[in-house]
Parts: sequence; C-alpha cells; structure tokens
Amino acid sequence: MIRVLAILFGTLLTVLTAWALGAILFRKLALKLHRAEERLLSFVVGSALLSAIVFAICAVRVVHRGVFLVIGLAIIGYAVYSGALRASGDSFAPLPRLWLWVFLVAMTAFSYLAFFHAMMPEDSPDGMAYHLGNVLKYQQAHGFFRITDDMYANLSEGVEMLFLYAFDFGRHSAATLVHFTFLVVLALLILSYGRRIGRPAVGVAAAIFTYAAPIVYFDASMAYIDVALAAVLFAGFYLLQIWDENCDPRLFIPIGILAGFAYAVKYTAFLAVPYAIGFIAWKLWRKRQPVLRPVAVVALLAAVFVLPWMVKNWIEVANPISPLANRIFTNPYIHISFEDNWRRYLSMYDLTSRWQIPLQVTVQGDHVEGLLGPLFLLTPLALLALRFRAGRQLLLAAALFASTYFGNIGTRFLIPVVPFVSLALALAVADFPALLLALVAFHAITCWPSVIQLYCAPGAWRLERVSVRTALRLRPEETYLNQNPDYRMARLIDGVVPRADKVFGVSQTGQSYTTRDELVGYESASNEVLQDILWTPVIREFQPTRKLAFQFARHAIRKLRVVQTANAPMDQWSISELRVFDGAMELPRDSAWRLTAHPNPWEVQLAFDNSPVTRWRTWQPAGPGMYVEVDFARMQTVDGVVVETSSDAANTKIIAEGLDANGQWITLSDHPVESVNPIHTSLRRAAAAELKARGIRYVLMKPENPGADDLRRYTEAWGMKVAGVVDAQRLYFIP
Repeated sequence: MIRVLAILFGTLLTVLTAWALGAILFRKLALKLHRAEERLLSFVVGSALLSAIVFAICAVRVVHRGVFLVIGLAIIGYAVYSGALRASGDSFAPLPRLWLWVFLVAMTAFSYLAFFHAMMPEDSPDGMAYHLGNVLKYQQAHGFFRITDDMYANLSEGVEMLFLYAFDFGRHSAATLVHFTFLVVLALLILSYGRRIGRPAVGVAAAIFTYAAPIVYFDASMAYIDVALAAVLFAGFYLLQIWDENCDPRLFIPIGILAGFAYAVKYTAFLAVPYAIGFIAWKLWRKRQPVLRPVAVVALLAAVFVLPWMVKNWIEVANPISPLANRIFTNPYIHISFEDNWRRYLSMYDLTSRWQIPLQVTVQGDHVEGLLGPLFLLTPLALLALRFRAGRQLLLAAALFASTYFGNIGTRFLIPVVPFVSLALALAVADFPALLLALVAFHAITCWPSVIQLYCAPGAWRLERVSVRTALRLRPEETYLNQNPDYRMARLIDGVVPRADKVFGVSQTGQSYTTRDELVGYESASNEVLQDILWTPVIREFQPTRKLAFQFARHAIRKLRVVQTANAPMDQWSISELRVFDGAMELPRDSAWRLTAHPNPWEVQLAFDNSPVTRWRTWQPAGPGMYVEVDFARMQTVDGVVVETSSDAANTKIIAEGLDANGQWITLSDHPVESVNPIHTSLRRAAAAELKARGIRYVLMKPENPGADDLRRYTEAWGMKVAGVVDAQRLYFIP
C-alpha cells in the first residue's frame, strides 16, 4: 500500500503543480474561456512551464526530492491562495442525456484498462529502456551531465522532465500515470471543442474515437510520450481557434508556449511553430491588421522552449538537432551511416510496400507497432467535413502534422493526428445522429482487447491484459517484472557488475532498472566502433584480409595521402592499417606525425594502431575525394605504402599521393597490387583485449544478436567468462 501511495503522490504532485502553474498564468492574463477549457488548457500549458522549470533544475544540477517538493507545494499553495484554481468562466450547456451516458460509459470502460495498466510496473520496450533510463540517470546525477554515447539523450525530452518530477517520488508507475493524465485531458479537450463549435455529439464521438483507439490508450498507459504530444498539439490548435474567434492578443502567450513545447516534446512536432506563426500571420493579414509584433511574440515565446534543447545538444555533441543533420553539423558522436540507415528503416520498417500501411495501422498492427482500429478505415469520409469551417481547420491541421509521418511509419506516430481526424470524421456524419452513434458503438466494441484479437495480426502490439492486483501491488512488483527477461538481466547486472564498470550490448535492455551504465551498439559513434570490434572476429567481410601495396620511385615528401577515387554508394571505405615504407623498412609511427582523414577525422588513429580488429571507416557511402593523410612534420623519403583493408568495400579504388617540397600534391601510384593479407593472431582474443582496453569489462549478448552464437560456443577462445545467464541472454566478463 505504501508503494501505491508513493505512486499516486508522485503523479498528483506533478499534475497539480502543472495545473497550478497554468492556472496562475491564465489568471494573470485574465483570459475569457469556458470553465472546462480553462482547467484543461491550464494543465497543458502548465506542463510546458513545469517542464521548463525542471530543465533549469537539471541544468544547475540540483535535482533532489526536497527541491521538487518545495517548488511543487509553493506553486500549488500560491495558486490556492490567489484563487487561480477557481475557474471564472461560464460553463458549457449540459450534454444531451444520451450522449452524456455514451461518453461516461465509454470513458469509464477504457479508463479502467488504461489507468490500471499504467499503474502496473513499467515494462514497455522504450519506456523501461531510454525514456525512463535517462530519467534515472538524471536523478542519480542530480541533473544533466554530458552524455555522448546515447543518442536518445540528445533528443528533446520535454515530457521526460515531467517524468523525472514524478519519478523522484513514485518511480516508474508515477511517470506512466502522468502520461495517462494527458490522455484524459486530451479526450476532455476534444469534448470541449465539440461543445464550443455547437456540436456536442461530435465532441463526444470524437473523444471516444480517440480515447478508445488501441494504440492510443496502450501508448498512454506506458512511459511513452506520443499521447502527451497529441494533447499539446491539439491544445495549441484549440487556442488558435479561440483567438480566431475573439482576437484576444493575450492568447499569443499560451499559443507561443505550446508551439515551442511541442518541439520540446518531440522533434517531429517542429511544425507546430510555423503553424502557429503562419495561422496568426494569415488571419491578421486578411484583416489588414499589424502582423509583425504578434508573430514576434509567438516566435520569441516558442524559442524560449525550443532553444534550451538545441543549446544543450550544441554544448554536449556539437549538433543542435542531434541525432539528425550530421552531414551539416559534423561531429564525432553520431555516424552519418547510422542516420541514413535509421531514416531508411523508419520510413519502411520491414514492409515491402507502403500500400500495406492502411491495413497495418488500422486492423493488422504487427509490423508497425500497433493499430488504430477498423473505424479509421473510414478516414477518407472525413473529407466530407470540408463543407464546414471547423472541418477545414481540422483537416488542415491533420494534413500538416501528418506530413512528417513517413519519417517514421509506426502507428503511434499517427497519434498526434488522431484527434483532428476523429473530429473531422464525426463532423462529416454529424447530421445523421443514428449513424454517428452506431460508429461510436462499433469503434468501442472493436477496440476492446478481447475483440481486437479476433481480427488483428498475430503479434500485433496492443494491450492484452490488465491485472488490478498487480497494479495495486497486491501481487509483488518483483513477481510481475521477473516475467520480463530484460528486467531480470538489469537486476543481474546490478548484482554482478561493479558500479564503476560499463556494460556493452548490441541491443537495449531494461536500463531504467539498473544503476550501471549500459552502452548500446547503435546509439552512438563510439558504440558502433565497439560493435565493429566485437563483430570483426565473426564476420569475415569485416576482417583485414586484403592487402593493397603501392610501389613507386623513391620520393621526398612532407605529407602522404591515400585517396579514394570511385563512386561506390553501396560501400563504405575502410582501412584497418596503413603502413609507410622506405625501402624494405616500415617507417615506425612517430608521435610527431599528424593524422587526419576526410570524412571522419576523429577515428583516423584506428588505421595506425596495429590492431587487426579495429579499422577507420568513412561511416558513409564511399565517394571520390575521401582520404586518409599522414603529415610527417618534416620531409620524409618513402617508396611504398601498404593498405590493409576488408572485403566489404570491393568497389572502392584508391591512389597514393604525396605533398612534395614545392607544396604540390603529386600522384605517387594509382595501381596498387592486391594480395591476401594473412591473419596470424586470434581475432577473438584480440577483440576482447581491445574492448577491455576501451574500458569494457562486461558484454551482454541476446540470442538474436550477430556473434551471440559464436561467443556462446567459443567463450574460452574469446578469453571471456560467463558472468550470468537470463533465459537465452548472456552476460560475459573480460578478466
């Protein structure tokens, strides 16, 4: 029971503090809103303000439970004292009795599912991994610290700041319940919008269309952020519609706050800023009213919530929008090839055609992480709402915010668009109440978990069961979580790995349940290098089995370059070792040598370290003009260059160039002789030694990871020991 009270306290403190902040702002602005609107919009705007406050607390590294408690109680106390929590506007007209009961029954049923699932111990893939994994890191470090080996720490984390506030009191489930709160607020906002436009039945139907969509209530009951983003975007849209009605310039303040906060929640919502600015500018221009000042106010307020995340990234990883745009903001922390491959995967997942998406996101759900329900097969009918002004506004917003969808075709990336489509679809058939009621009933029935399994694809991502006993901790939390191998591995890591040591793994695990630092292969450039080292002994194409030898007349040069000349978009150029000769003698590496490369100058040392399991790579498609360069710091006579490389870049072509005494680059040779490069050492032990030299003493392998079977069968040959086993996952120790 104490655990449940802690969860509820953390949730309520976070929600009440956010609501109080928004209410104080709205009271200061003296905005004229309906009571329901004022309360709901106050929470969403206040969430943005609380998120910014937590960001500042993290920035100065004073994250402590006492600090959060004092700030929360002070804000709530002032709101109560000032009367800000007492809404002053008029109430909406009562809902028609039939629609009131429809709303209450549907909301109660699906709230039962979502609330108790949110109360259950958090074990969702991303929730228990990076969403709350980074929250745990910030809590332990009492704020932000430089993280260069986890790309998820470089994404904007506006909602995670709210999670951190709740997590400090109620841990994982408190954070999840904060996300669930956004779902309730979103549904009530949709209902309020329907009442504002004089269509209460539309508001009820659209709220249920959104609330009961399987991916929506499932997402909201986990420590994800998509439903929170939907609430922020819809609240911003709502405020713009109110401003369009009454032209109250005071609304520019909450509009600007929410536009910027949308970006702070998730990069994909960056369009909220130009949408808000463009909407206001267009409306004012049509009325022949001044445009510059209102636009400047909204833009400035949005920037207050956008720029801190950009500045944080610029300071930490030299890229304000990391892990994107790495060709523009070149840096050593994210490889360009990762960004390219990531974008490519997210745009298609494992689908063979985008024509599969409509059925996948509505009724199948096995390849795109969830489904919306069969009702949304009727989405084209929403175009009938174009005959109404409200319908045109809704569909415009839906089209704009859906325009980023093909950057990630997971169903949950459609959640921010669902409220707009739901309202437009309900509005399209609003003149036929019986049909609208039938659609509501159909949607509610087909979205109930036991019904979904009758038509969805096997393995579809959805809420399958809710255990009230587990949610109320009548069943021990540990008993439930132990069903998840990632959780058990996280607990094993905490028990086996010394606090100062790091664990390297190819895949994510339950990072939010371990205090040890886990590095995941794809999450940074340095981690990809570790992964390359681990895979080299078991992937022959990665091994330095090719020798390219240049022989030429003896030259005195200051610099030497090996230049790639072919256009090979399917290959990455790599060099395991570059050796320079004068006669039969290899020139010993000198500390005076200055090494560089283009691209990826940060890892050029890997081509000069005499290790067969490391290699410098371009980490982007090979193209003409790429090079590795040695500046000897003085004139040096040379007559040969040997490049040891791998077979996975067979389409590349290289030449050797030198900088002569006249400062001119000359071609030394453009015809290397290729031969087999024999490997005389155990690459397994060499890889383990290299990992150890880089501070990695523990390696986590899941059975599906490349190399897992080899490491299991030849553990002794790797020079490792098994530190623990969880199901088929193995934790290895490098002594």
